[in-house]
Order: sequence, then structure tokens, then C-alpha cells
Amino acid sequence: MTPETHWIVGPGALGRLIALRLAGRVPVRLVGRRRLPGHQTLITPEGDTLARSLDMARVEALPAETPAVVHLTTKAHGAEAAHAALATRLPEGVPLVLWQNGFACQPRLTERHHGPVLCATTTEGAHVQADDRVTHAGHGHTYLGALDGRHRELAGALARTLTAAGLPAETVDDIRVRLWRKLAVNAAINPLVARYTIRNGQLRDRPFRPMVERLITEVAAILSAEDVAPPDGNGLEGWRQLVWQVVEATASNRASMLQDVLAGRLTEHEAILAPLLAAASRHRLPAPCLAGHLDELRLRAAALAEPPAAC
Repeated sequence: MTPETHWIVGPGALGRLIALRLAGRVPVRLVGRRRLPGHQTLITPEGDTLARSLDMARVEALPAETPAVVHLTTKAHGAEAAHAALATRLPEGVPLVLWQNGFACQPRLTERHHGPVLCATTTEGAHVQADDRVTHAGHGHTYLGALDGRHRELAGALARTLTAAGLPAETVDDIRVRLWRKLAVNAAINPLVARYTIRNGQLRDRPFRPMVERLITEVAAILSAEDVAPPDGNGLEGWRQLVWQVVEATASNRASMLQDVLAGRLTEHEAILAPLLAAASRHRLPAPCLAGHLDELRLRAAALAEPPAAC
């Protein structure tokens, strides 16, 4: 990639992780609604500290420059509004990378953005400790690709840049399938840990294990109808193995949806559950467990939006 500045829009855990890793390789500007401390510290999975000074900017006061690429790292429910706020400030042709969970905003922003759009799906884990500190909770892997299969050279260059910065990445032609696979895992794990405020590993035990199994069964049927197979192609058993492998590998983790609940923020329930339920409706498949979780999380979101009662 050319050495011009990478804009990272959305200074949450993932955004700051990417910014702090990339800053050793390319110029970086971290963009958000409020200005964070310019000196940021990353706690690595090995327990080391990586401290860097980052250029900060607010969306309303961006510098007059053309970025090499814009990484959109907001939560899924904020991605389209963030893009709309940026769109008038970006020259046509600037590449956009979408790092959102789920499969909701990606098709719409791919059509809307006036330039190349790549989607990223990652297993990198991170959480915020403070305004100036973020923890890289576990090493992962990132896949990059365009929904229409284009822009392979761009994706390859970006993958090399991320890999050199300590975030292993590779290009794929089937990013749509990989987004669905990650959505499937998130749908089987996140609603439960969010609703019951538990760590991932607790899903292995009763009463949660049967709940996970019911979600896996519903998700497997929906994705089979969508012609999306698990990595080993082994139907329901393949989805079961994938989900439980992730649970084991992240047993001590607080899933991102649980982090949002604990922080009193909106969760990504619409981006993760609504696409599956829309597909279930298209194929006339029952999905009562998925629907029940979405209803509960929508009620929580509505309560967050309500103004406090007068004294």
C-alpha cells in the first residue's frame, strides 16, 4: 500500500487495536466523535505494553487530506451513520474497509460508497480498559475480500500491511461465506452471554449448553438453505464443532455483546440476529430461539433509549 495516512473511524477496542498496530508501519489518524488522549497504550496478549502517540481527529474537524484507506471500525449499528458523516469529506475512489460483525450494513455500504469496498472478518480479540489504554486479549486472524470478488490487488496489499503490523491477514474470494460463518458463531454465543452476563466458557455447562445446541440447530438449517456450509462442509455436526471450538478457545473471554451490556451500550443484536431471521423467513423455516433472543435484546435497546423517569 502507499504510505499515505490510514483513517480509522471508530476508536473503540478494535479501532484502537488496529491503529496502535498499524502506527508502527504507516501514518495513522484515529477518528471519532470525541477526542481521546493522543498517547495510547496497548497491552499485548503476552502482557507487554506498546505505547504510541496517535494523531486524533473528530469527524466534524477532519484535516484536508486524502487518506490511503478508511477503516470503518464502529459497531454495526453505527456504521451507516458514520459513513454518511464521512462521505462528503472523501474524494471519490478512496478505499473503505468494513470491520463490522454480522451481515447487515456490508451490502448496503458496498453499494453506497464511491470507491472500492472490502469486508473484513477477524478473530482478533480486544477490550477497552480506559480512554488511553486497550487490551489485545488474544491473537487471531483476519480475512479480507470484496463481496463482488473484485479489488484483489488492493486486498492483498492491505493484508500484507496488516500482517507486517502484527495482525495476520489474508485475502479470500468467499468473504460473504466467511461473514455468514462468523455470524453463525456469534448468534450461537453472544445473545446467551449477553442476556445471562456470563463468560463464554460457562456455555459449556447447564443450563446453557442445551440453549446453545438449540441455537446451533436453527442456524444450521437457515445457512443450509442459504447454501452456506461450515468450514468442513459437514452439515449440522460441522456447525456444532465450529461453535464449540470457539467456545473452548475463548472460554475466559467476555464476548463483545456482553461488554456492551456491562457498559450500558447498545448491542449488535440487529446485525447478528436479524439477517438470520430474514433468511429464515425467506425459506419458511422456524427459528423460535433466535426470534426470542432478538425480542429480548430489542426490549433492552428500547429501555436504553427511554429517558429517565421524572422524580
